[in-house]
Amino acid sequence: MTRYIRSTLALTAASALAVTAPTALAFEPQGKVDCIAPSDPGGGWDFTCRSVGRLLEQQDKVSGNVQTTNMAGAGGGVAFAHTVSKRRQDESLIVAASTATTTRLAQKQFPGMNVDMVKWVAALGADYGIIAVRKDSPYNSLPELMDAVKKDPRAISFAGGSATGGWDHLKVLQTAEAAGVDKLKKIKYLSYNNGGEAITQILGGHITAFTGDISESVGFVESGDLKVLAVLSDKRLPEPLEDIPTAEEQGIDSVGANWRGFYMPGQVSDDAYQWWVQTLDQLYTTDAWQKVMKQNGLMPFHMSGDEFTAYVKEQIADIAKLSKDIGMTK
Repeated sequence: MTRYIRSTLALTAASALAVTAPTALAFEPQGKVDCIAPSDPGGGWDFTCRSVGRLLEQQDKVSGNVQTTNMAGAGGGVAFAHTVSKRRQDESLIVAASTATTTRLAQKQFPGMNVDMVKWVAALGADYGIIAVRKDSPYNSLPELMDAVKKDPRAISFAGGSATGGWDHLKVLQTAEAAGVDKLKKIKYLSYNNGGEAITQILGGHITAFTGDISESVGFVESGDLKVLAVLSDKRLPEPLEDIPTAEEQGIDSVGANWRGFYMPGQVSDDAYQWWVQTLDQLYTTDAWQKVMKQNGLMPFHMSGDEFTAYVKEQIADIAKLSKDIGMTK
């Protein structure tokens, strides 16, 4: 798992600043644009829709408003099914996606649906995973927490915003495996509709630890309510998150990056698809988006169009193999 995540990010690092020159297209969305966040308010998908939607409006990339529609359920499956069955030709619709989306597709958790039923538009940054506890937790480092898991996997509970077997769950399993935990299937993981809901359970003292992404927890980290034991990145994040230690520097070789991006309905016109590809390419290069990335712990990572589609398909194939290797799927 960790080798795969690291290698794909290394291979695509060169594409982080690559933006194709725009070409004239006949299409432009008319009226309201709808961005579906496949979660309740407060999670990473919600953040992706609202932050990108706000900048599309502010920079006059769209003529109308961008409305975020929250559509939680089945780890993104409800939104995916809605898109392919009821909105398949809607050219003013984009849907927030991430590595959590490809994980569910890889594990065939969207029954009767597959990667080719939508069009993959672009990724606009990579969001690194974290393992965190409430501020008064007795655990002050990742090795301390993992030692407790080794002693009794059922005594330590983790909460995340993805479904069981999803990306947040897999981050815990890969980290535990790297720490030498040998009873991975006994680790207790509870699934919530989004990261914000999972964090609420941590702060209420109902769950031991949070597994999610830095973007959905920055506010709780800055307020001091969450104590981050480790960020699952190759190196420390930039300011203002530079004080968070990595898992690697604590002797646990676990890296987990979650790209943030969008897909759209599979039967839209080529002009509509290319307009969205170009528009998100342009948005990625703006100072405004780069500022949003820095403030929320996102790292440079940009792909779009055919290149992004190929990357998504490769990631699905690799996660399918990894899920089988660690016993999540048959």
